[in-house]
Amino acid sequence: MALGDLMESRFSQSQSSMVAAVSNHLDRYSISHHSNLNPNPNPNPSFVVVEDVVNRDRDSSSDSVAGVQRRENHSNRDVEDSETVASTSSYGVGNGNAVVTGIPATSMAYLPQNLVLSELRHEAFEACTPSGPAEIGLVSKWRPKDRMKTGCVALVLCLNISVDPPDVIKISPCARMECWIDPFSMAPQKALETIGKTLNFQYERWQPKAKYKYQLDPTVEEVKKLCTSCRKYAKSERVLFHYNGHGVPKPTANGEIWFFNRSYTQYIPLAVSDLDSWVKTPSIYVFDCSAAGMIVNAFIELQDWNPSSSSGTSPRDCILLAACEAHETLPQSHEFPADVFTSCLTTPIKIALRWFCTRSLLHESLDYSLIDRIPGRQTDRKTLLGELNWIFTAVTDTIAWNVLPHDLFQRLFRQDLLVASLFRNFLLAERIMRSANCSPVSYPMLPPTHQHHMWDAWDMAAEICLSQLPTLLEDPNAEFQPSPFFTEQLTAFEVWLDHGSELKKPPEQLPIVLQVLLSQCHRFRALVLLGRFLDMGPWAVDLALSVGIFPYVLKLLQTTTPELRQILVFIWTKILALDKSCQVDLVKDGGHTYFIRFLDSVEAYPEQRAMAAFVLTVIVDGHRKGQEACIEANLIDVCLKHLQGGSVPNENQTEPLFLQWLCLCLGKLWEDFTEAQIIGLQANAPTVFSPLLSEPQPEVRASAVFALGTLLDVGFDSSRDVGDDEHDDDDDEKVVAENSIVKSLLNVISDGSPLVRAELAVALARFAFGHNRHLKSLAAAYWKPQPNSVLSSLPSFTVRTSVSGYNTPNQYSQIGPLSRVGGDNQSVARDERVSSSSPLTKSSILHGSPLSDDSSQHSDPGVLNDCISNGVVNHAKSRHLDNELYSQCISAMCTLAKDSSPRISGLGRRVLSIIGVEPVVTKSAKATTTSGVRAGESSVTSNSLAGLTRSSSWFDMNGGHPSLTFRTPPVSPPKPNYLTGIRRVCSLEFRPHLMDSGLSDPILGSPGVPGSSDRSFLPQSTIYNWSCSHFSKPLLTVTDSADEIAVKREEREKLAFKHITKCQRSSGSNLHNPIARWDTKFETGAKTALLQPFSPIVVAAEEGESIRIWNYEDATLLNSFNNHNYPNKGISKLCLVNEFDDSLLLVASSDGSVRIWKDYISRGKQKLVTAFSSIHGHRPGARSVSAVVDWQQQSGYMYASGEISSTMVWDLDKEQLLSSIPLASDCSISALAASEVHGGQYAAGFVDGSVRLYDIRTPDGLVCVTRPHTLGVERTGGVERVVGIGFQPGLDLAKIVSASQAGDIQFLDIRNQSDAYLTIDAHRGSLTALAIHRHAPLIASGSAKQLIKVFNLEGEQLGTIRYSPTFMAQKIGPVSCLAFHPYQILLAAGSADACVSIYADEISPPR
Repeated sequence: MALGDLMESRFSQSQSSMVAAVSNHLDRYSISHHSNLNPNPNPNPSFVVVEDVVNRDRDSSSDSVAGVQRRENHSNRDVEDSETVASTSSYGVGNGNAVVTGIPATSMAYLPQNLVLSELRHEAFEACTPSGPAEIGLVSKWRPKDRMKTGCVALVLCLNISVDPPDVIKISPCARMECWIDPFSMAPQKALETIGKTLNFQYERWQPKAKYKYQLDPTVEEVKKLCTSCRKYAKSERVLFHYNGHGVPKPTANGEIWFFNRSYTQYIPLAVSDLDSWVKTPSIYVFDCSAAGMIVNAFIELQDWNPSSSSGTSPRDCILLAACEAHETLPQSHEFPADVFTSCLTTPIKIALRWFCTRSLLHESLDYSLIDRIPGRQTDRKTLLGELNWIFTAVTDTIAWNVLPHDLFQRLFRQDLLVASLFRNFLLAERIMRSANCSPVSYPMLPPTHQHHMWDAWDMAAEICLSQLPTLLEDPNAEFQPSPFFTEQLTAFEVWLDHGSELKKPPEQLPIVLQVLLSQCHRFRALVLLGRFLDMGPWAVDLALSVGIFPYVLKLLQTTTPELRQILVFIWTKILALDKSCQVDLVKDGGHTYFIRFLDSVEAYPEQRAMAAFVLTVIVDGHRKGQEACIEANLIDVCLKHLQGGSVPNENQTEPLFLQWLCLCLGKLWEDFTEAQIIGLQANAPTVFSPLLSEPQPEVRASAVFALGTLLDVGFDSSRDVGDDEHDDDDDEKVVAENSIVKSLLNVISDGSPLVRAELAVALARFAFGHNRHLKSLAAAYWKPQPNSVLSSLPSFTVRTSVSGYNTPNQYSQIGPLSRVGGDNQSVARDERVSSSSPLTKSSILHGSPLSDDSSQHSDPGVLNDCISNGVVNHAKSRHLDNELYSQCISAMCTLAKDSSPRISGLGRRVLSIIGVEPVVTKSAKATTTSGVRAGESSVTSNSLAGLTRSSSWFDMNGGHPSLTFRTPPVSPPKPNYLTGIRRVCSLEFRPHLMDSGLSDPILGSPGVPGSSDRSFLPQSTIYNWSCSHFSKPLLTVTDSADEIAVKREEREKLAFKHITKCQRSSGSNLHNPIARWDTKFETGAKTALLQPFSPIVVAAEEGESIRIWNYEDATLLNSFNNHNYPNKGISKLCLVNEFDDSLLLVASSDGSVRIWKDYISRGKQKLVTAFSSIHGHRPGARSVSAVVDWQQQSGYMYASGEISSTMVWDLDKEQLLSSIPLASDCSISALAASEVHGGQYAAGFVDGSVRLYDIRTPDGLVCVTRPHTLGVERTGGVERVVGIGFQPGLDLAKIVSASQAGDIQFLDIRNQSDAYLTIDAHRGSLTALAIHRHAPLIASGSAKQLIKVFNLEGEQLGTIRYSPTFMAQKIGPVSCLAFHPYQILLAAGSADACVSIYADEISPPR
């Protein structure tokens, strides 16, 4: 089965099995209701009759699988499960009453199945950036450090046929054959020459391209001449020196070998040091003589004394192969040839089969003559001889790879073809010669391999092949049956894949899989198994590369076999996810065209085509040759075509991974490559990308932002001489293109995902770098202080739009107080034409800028025109965008510098520093008076930047010229309608000496091309590296953690069901038993609190953004941390996200910023998962946003409102603003509650006492309006403002409880809008908090008059709490917050005296 099919079947199986399990889950428990109107419902809601569940033994798989299915297929959230029995909830309005049908009021529980914010991007966005494919380092160890070739071979034979050396006593019969020739079968001289030529021929089979030279029975001088000529010829390549000393005495104890004198009357010794000095390195020596170990020992001693060789290379690359140890004599048995060691090294198959035959059952039917007649060629794997050679190579390779250390394996078996062959054959020599009590020796030494179990596999394969030999020789037409060896080894590999892991021993069959790739019949299966292996992780890829897979899979890209395409793309994805350096090899071999063709093929699955896009992205990543090759192959058009969905079927269009990698591929292709950027702009790429900025997946949006950012030419604005007319037309086109790109980018300034905003910051940095002069001068004009005065008025602005009648910053929040440090006075004095009455100094505003106000719009344009005509401003030829767009960009940069995410605010400040604006950060408004942010005046403007100063930034330091006078760019004509609402805030006081600090004013930098040193300061994009890590993880298997999560979730669900039943039957009349009291030590009292559902933990927060977590059973503080470093915002709400899984803590601040934390219970381990601003803009005149927020788990929506005229609905799964629902009221929301049961539905209480129910599924969002608190206020006096609101327990979406500050609690049924059906006057004029239990019929209200009252749903007061749980039972402080436990009768109460008390229905509440 193809890997693509494997992937598809995995997805389809997991989906079908899960749907089956879920439908089973739904059948077994009664389903009461599911709304069809929800545009984004949970696919598998489980409304469970609690009594039914608790009394039934449940199948353990049902709930857990439903939970897993939510995780696996969260991208299919919009698709409703066809099995779900849904009854429509409809709001039929007649006679002014909203009618709700189909919802019986029963005691049922709803447990949401979905999971949000658990993707890869949420792991540690703030803390670190995962690396992409590595270029160098550990992972490139698999590459042979330097490929080597044996360039010259010196064969020296000292046989002296017919004369035995004096120290050898031969037996009879004795081994006689040399190179399979009997020297006594012909004249001695002829025999010597024949043996020499044959040995030459045998070596050529292993390295045909080397230069071969031999000397027969030579003198020492001839040997010296031979060695020096070989080294001269080989240059830096390896020289092989083969010594056969069968006709001379054994080497001496000093390691000297023997040669002859000219008259053959004496044996002359030669020291190995002399030999080594002639051959030099790199070298390999083969010594075939008795006591050859002596020579090896002498070499090792030489190595120790003289670590660097005569040729100067260090360390010495010298390899030795010797026939036996120092004390051993060569085997003399006539069953072996005399040169058995040489025969093993040069004719392994022949000697292996001869040796095996004598030990096999076949020895009777086979004789040696048949072995010599084996049909076929060693290079043809379809013949018997070829197959045997192939199996032998696979077996010896496998033994070596499993026994040797990896670096030694690389050096001996992968660096040099001849060395590899000799060492493979050396393993055979060890096996055969040890059977004759002789141990071959090598340097480097190898561990013993003669008893390795793979030799049994070789014996079996040899036997199967040889059993066919007689038939094949008798009948030339008989067909050779291939050995089952490779099939069986692949099966063994498959078994390992099913049970193996990183912790177990690696699969020993890996080298065999490599060999199998050479065969067409096994190739497909081998590739699929290899793909499965590589998918196990980077360690597996590294193993496969170290075994030598790379050249094979590179070569396979030249095949056109269609069935191999998917698996090859997968394998290359895995390789490049580990090691980027392979990009060079791919381009060199033209491999990129293979992937472009695959990318463009419609029949492949989109996920596989995403892999092809990934491979191409790595090919072009920082590799100019790769970029050029891909442009030639038309990659830009192919990518753009598929981004537009030209020829692609619709379902492929929505595959987010494919879109993401198409964007990244184009981004990397355009990055710093002007030619590619021009092609992209000509192909109208910005228009293609703008719709992708609103895709549901944050990764797609971030990738699109990255791609658009790389289209901005960094050196565009500052790289041309002022007088250059050549590029006018190009410039005009470029201005239009950059205009549209920047406009598109500015639309994502308020995106919910930090991943997207981080890419926006990087793109704006590129823009700021390219348009540095204009942005700097505009920024300087914004914040230029009035002469001779303390900074008296600094503009802070919002953009008015008429959408909903309030100031929205058009998705850019306000520029906070900003100031400029530097020598303005000098620059004004130097340039007299800029007079103190000019608009630039007088109103500190440029026409058309976002900060322009009435004073600047009505100033005398003549002064400005005069400035320009007099030449102060002379950039006529330097193209630029209009100031309005520049202003929006600066505004966006300031917004980023104040982002809720610390990482992005850091990026934003770096971007501002490029245009010469530096932030002055003040920690707290309370802490210092010089910060100037007065108490009560803290608003969005001062959220993270109390001030910005213009400085000589790094750009000036590096590329600027301090001597330049300050100049302003041309100014666009006034645009009176661009901004109408301007507020001035006196928010920074300057000490006068700062003004006179004498700083020069290098605001415009150098007009030349910015150097690369400047470029290195630009913040770097991280989306590519983030995205690469996806392919490093297993793609074909579901991780074990999913099962663990499901089991844990099911346990929690059982526990929840058990407690819910208890809650629903409880009266709650004893809910005044104090069980714990915690002094939080908060300075400003506990603002909000929540109880963890499955552990005895309470989380509390104060106005100053400090959060503390306490275990109320052990009375221990578990963790304490600050939500962020700017404590003047105040926390408005805490919510738990994913409470059935590893819960996340959602912290909403009063200014609308939302931060979500994980691991928040462990001390110091808390990590920020995501952060964003949930509210954009606020009403005119409002001092702050006063955000109210609530979270709805089953829909994955977060609702946010406040001093704005709409409710923002955020989809946290997509991290995107889903919709903005108008309030249909002039007042703002003061309390907000999302339904626990019905996704998309929420109730809101208003400042004027009205209550509205909203449902995002209805056309305008509003369902009904009631004004229940008006009568209560008339009766008691006080403020109508709604303090708390919530849905009553159970599944009845029509019943709401609302409490006002005046002290009355109203029970509403929206089917009757005229009146509340029940009213409680709980606290006269002092109600501060309201809590409604999720499942028990209980309501609690708190008062500023230091008491808490508990009621049931019938309005009966069940009890009053006045005292803290302490020994002295002191009175509680004014109540600031109340929170029920979701599944138990427990109440947490926070008070203004910073104490949090916990009350229970029973003295020892159940765990």
